[in-house]
Amino acid sequence: MWAESKASCTKEQATSKKIADLFEYRYLFVKRTLSPKEKKILQRITPGLDQLRTLRTIMNEVYRFFDRRCRMDTALEKLAQLRRRIKRFSTLKDTLKKLSSPNLEKALTFLDDSLLPATSNAVERANRRHRKMQKSIYRVRTRDHISQRIAIDMQRDVYTDGLKMTISTLHWSRNGEKRKAG
Repeated sequence: MWAESKASCTKEQATSKKIADLFEYRYLFVKRTLSPKEKKILQRITPGLDQLRTLRTIMNEVYRFFDRRCRMDTALEKLAQLRRRIKRFSTLKDTLKKLSSPNLEKALTFLDDSLLPATSNAVERANRRHRKMQKSIYRVRTRDHISQRIAIDMQRDVYTDGLKMTISTLHWSRNGEKRKAG
């Protein structure tokens, strides 16, 4: 009886450790590229969990849609194939319902436009600043103040590269002088 109790306790500990590992490394199932170390971790935490390995395979296919070497027509064909394949996995159906969204097809339109960049970090950064300003400063919500703040942000972005270069030059100069003196 004692041996059975010990075995069930050990099994419960192993199960709780597996759950904790899955929670800790949950980001690996959706991360775009995995390092060799992360691939090993994923293999270690998913034995017997074919649904999670399938989810990772599907995520790899989704990321392949957004490869700039792929054309929109090809990506839409791959998406249709993936949607047919997903219908077989009833347990992952709710998790992957976003793949049935028409917005995904709209997101693939940038593949055919060679002049359109994959992301616009500057625009996203400006949008984040704008949202933060609206949260923290109530008076910025008028149209005049918003346009003034956007102008200030644009001006700041223009001078940022020069400012970084000046700061790095000053640091280099200061460190260079210390080396000569020391």
